[in-house]
Amino acid sequence: MRTHRLLALAATLSLAAGPALAVDEVTFGTNWKAQAEHGGFYQAVATGIYEKYDLIVTIRQGGPQVNHNQLLAAGQIDFNMGGNMFGAFNFVQNEIPMVTVAAIFQKEPQILMAHPDQGIAELADLKGHPIYVSNDGRITYWLWLAADYGFTEDQIRPYTFNPGPFLADPTSAQQGYVTSEPFAIEREGGFEPVVFLLADNGYASYSTTIETAWGLVETNPDLVQRFVSASIEGWYSYLYGDPTPANELIKADNPDMTDEQIAYSIEKLKAYGIVDSGDSLELGIGAMTDERWQSFFQQSVDWGVYPADLPVERAYTTQFVNQGVGMDLKPK
Repeated sequence: MRTHRLLALAATLSLAAGPALAVDEVTFGTNWKAQAEHGGFYQAVATGIYEKYDLIVTIRQGGPQVNHNQLLAAGQIDFNMGGNMFGAFNFVQNEIPMVTVAAIFQKEPQILMAHPDQGIAELADLKGHPIYVSNDGRITYWLWLAADYGFTEDQIRPYTFNPGPFLADPTSAQQGYVTSEPFAIEREGGFEPVVFLLADNGYASYSTTIETAWGLVETNPDLVQRFVSASIEGWYSYLYGDPTPANELIKADNPDMTDEQIAYSIEKLKAYGIVDSGDSLELGIGAMTDERWQSFFQQSVDWGVYPADLPVERAYTTQFVNQGVGMDLKPK
């Protein structure tokens, strides 16, 4: 597996400038193979932002046979890219001392998409239609769809990340990410699907979070702060500056990634406000609030997923975000 390590310039300072500053080496695990959805982290490596914060960062890309949650819990990596808020609640429920320290995506990019010309204009119109849903989807966003939209179990069809069944049945819908699956359908199916971003229809989970161990938060909060702040700056640089440095590293890690796919993903990240919308507009990228965590937790209790007395305050901390870091990099 390919990794990237950024050497600190502090190690080469002349003696006249004083002793070299200490740098920290950390490993960050992503949730899938390198892609634009990881762009801000790669940008922080490629442009020296982590270096500025006295960090040497190794990005360890994920994949189908990689479980970075387990590696984080075992102390084999220092930071992990979380998927959504359910993962954080699961850590607490299983008494695994991990914590979410930032939410890079204000909106989870999860979508349902349908065929055009089927009379499907709103998300609610999918009630009664067959929908291709993964196992993870069934125990996360489907609970919300059932509670708020009345979707039923008999609508579910197994989704194996193969668009063939969806393409073959014009009455069906399929899950996906707004940054990727519609792009594939346009090219494989020859049509533009009708897309419903679940976050814009009431599904309020944070996504692409930064997770670490409570032990690191408690013993070395300065390191956690530097990693979070540098990552946030990386995302501002990637979205509002020149993303080329990160994109080159992404393609090096994942040779299957194309310039066309990357450009599409960046455009959708911006158009839908996946990273920078809502609270981040005032508090900065990575923003989290107690109100949103508590609200989503209460919903999950209502869905029967977690007990009401789960100590949800152990799932996250806002001490490293909401500081407006990097906002000066955003065009006025």
